[in-house]
Order: sequence, then structure tokens, then C-alpha cells
Amino acid sequence: RSEKSSLNDFTCTCQNGVTATGVPATCEIDECTKDPCGMGQTCEDPDKSYTSQHDFKCTCDSDTSVTQVDGPAACSRDECLTQPCGAGQTCDDPNQTKNSHSDFTCTCQNGVMATGGPATCEMDECTKDPCGMGQSCEDPNKSYTSQHDFKCTCDNDVSIVQIDGPAACSKDECTSQPCGA
Repeated sequence: RSEKSSLNDFTCTCQNGVTATGVPATCEIDECTKDPCGMGQTCEDPDKSYTSQHDFKCTCDSDTSVTQVDGPAACSRDECLTQPCGAGQTCDDPNQTKNSHSDFTCTCQNGVMATGGPATCEMDECTKDPCGMGQSCEDPNKSYTSQHDFKCTCDNDVSIVQIDGPAACSKDECTSQPCGA
């Protein structure tokens, strides 16, 4: 659009709002400003003129050899790269297409699995009987991140307690009456 009131007193206005007075305006449009490629891709618009539209190029961040002109590239997307699973878990993302989302699987060391997020892994340290005979074991927090917090309590004296190992229980050998009645 142009308006003229006197010699070299005209104003040119581009569709994107750029204006110039007395000279033609340099109208440019950067097609990448609207993020047409999406997450995990880089957009490049080599010719920003209005006459050259639909020439932007999308390139995958994970593999720069995969590109697409005038639209998103078909990038593979391994969601496990962001390490979405918790401690002591393995991650598997079998479908790494750009349209897959939250289809990865987290697996605990004990085989418990969850899809799309961390699994609830529990590990009861008492299953291996770390306290020994004559003691009871209690594991208050069974998560993988909270290990070595089990508690051993003497069966014959509940006031004797040890965290992360057998308690020093006194043993009265005469209670079993080895000498007879």
C-alpha cells in the first residue's frame, strides 16, 4: 500500500507492519516465526521475501540429515533420551516416530512396568532376611531411592533395635533348657 501527498513524501507499508517513507519498504516474512517445524526441529527460511513463501526448511535436531521443505521433517524421537524413568529403572521407547508421545516403558529391577512415566518400584530389604534368627525386620520405605533403612528388632527385647543391620540381641541359652528340667 502506498500513500502520496508530495514528492518523496509517500509511505509504503508492508503486510507485516514494516513502513518506509520516500522509498519502497523492504517487506520480509520469516515463515519460521510461527514455529512450523515443532519441537525437536530447527527451522530455516533462506528467502524471506513475500514472493518466496513456503520455502522454509525443517531439520531434525537429532539427525541433521533428515530435512523437509515447507513442513515438519519426519524425525525419530526417542523419549528415553530425557531419562523419564526413576532410579533403578530401564527405559524402552519402541515407537520413535515424531507423532508418538508417552509410549515409552519404564521397568523396575523387580519387573514392575509402567507406560508413559516412572514405574512405582518397591524393594523390601527384609525379603533377604538381613536381621537373622530371633529378630524381626521392618522396611518402612520400600522405594529404590531409600535403601539401607530397614530396622531389626530383637524378638526377646523390643527395646533393642538396629537400623541397616542385625541388632545386638542378648541370647539366654538356658531358655531352651539344654540341661533338662
